[in-house]
Amino acid sequence: MNFKEELADYQKYIDDKLDEYFKEDNTYEKRLRESMRYSLLAGGKRIRPILMFATYRLFKDDYEQCLPFAVGMEMIHNASLIHDDMPCIDNDDFRHGKPTNHKMYDECTALLAADALFNYSNIVITDDLRDELDIKKISMKIMALNELVKAKDRMIAGEYYDSVSEGEILSLEQLEYMHRNKTGALIRESVRIGALLAGATNQELQILMNYADNIGLAFQIKDDILSEIGDSRKTGKPVGNDRERRKATYVTIYGLEKAQELLDDVINEAMASIRAFGDKSEFLLNLALYIKNRER
Repeated sequence: MNFKEELADYQKYIDDKLDEYFKEDNTYEKRLRESMRYSLLAGGKRIRPILMFATYRLFKDDYEQCLPFAVGMEMIHNASLIHDDMPCIDNDDFRHGKPTNHKMYDECTALLAADALFNYSNIVITDDLRDELDIKKISMKIMALNELVKAKDRMIAGEYYDSVSEGEILSLEQLEYMHRNKTGALIRESVRIGALLAGATNQELQILMNYADNIGLAFQIKDDILSEIGDSRKTGKPVGNDRERRKATYVTIYGLEKAQELLDDVINEAMASIRAFGDKSEFLLNLALYIKNRER
């Protein structure tokens, strides 16, 4: 199976599992559930759960063991996107080529849908933890849950710093702090959780964290580049919004050429790290290149 086929299989697997949640019903919160489902199934790349599965498979084959955490992570990510798009933050009208949640529904429903997705991620994971009988697995899952909660904290911190620094000129250190938290935290912890659930050693975790930190940063740099020169028909978002809002990005601060150089550097470092796992690293190597070369 080649990389594109394997990636598509992962995406379909997670899409099918996410599709099982928030089916239409006649309860009083029907519109809220529809709003949650709308964003959850809007057509994301599923990079975070895929990273979790692929990292787990460096050590073990039964990657379905990660499913509650993978689903929970994708719920958290989509909740953050709902918040990010709202008028009080980025005030975006489109995501994935579709109206943003607050445009499709309304601001109150969107806000509560995001809050509910944050909470539902905990329900999915703790339901699985409640039913676990193996003491060793319980311990690993508690550790993984702790990592997930800390990732949410860091993501919120990064989003806050992004919102209050709009219009300011940031140093490279400040920019990296913002994006290692806002974008990088969930990517980093997706890798870490996959490794923890598979029983990786501390040395293996250290290698994987270097890979994760670099692809997390690469993901944001590429987003900044696409925001400047991407094709809105592919990205599903207007091009040039960051510059118009005077947001601090790798492109607005350092220029397109330097941003591309930084992207190349962090991808090369990520790939150098993951090669320590030999032939098993092939998918994660290709995933780094996918992040670098993506068009949306």
